[in-house]
Amino acid sequence: MKIRQDTDKYNIGRNIRKFRQRKHLTQEQTVARLQLMGIDISRGTYSHIECGIDNIRVEELLALAEIFHVSVADFFEGIHL
Repeated sequence: MKIRQDTDKYNIGRNIRKFRQRKHLTQEQTVARLQLMGIDISRGTYSHIECGIDNIRVEELLALAEIFHVSVADFFEGIHL
């Protein structure tokens, strides 16, 4: 019997999307900024991160915090472990 885990409660993608939208950036613009910072990521992969399909790497999280001018802890707002 397979037990379905509630992985959505650990998804920080919603917060990533919220901060991106607050900066009035598209996914394409965000990916372009990440690439300029040396992060090799496609728009599709970035979209999967926001949707909670793919996990985010630490280097990507740190770069997004810089782009959005937020702390890394802000991405975990509302996440209860």
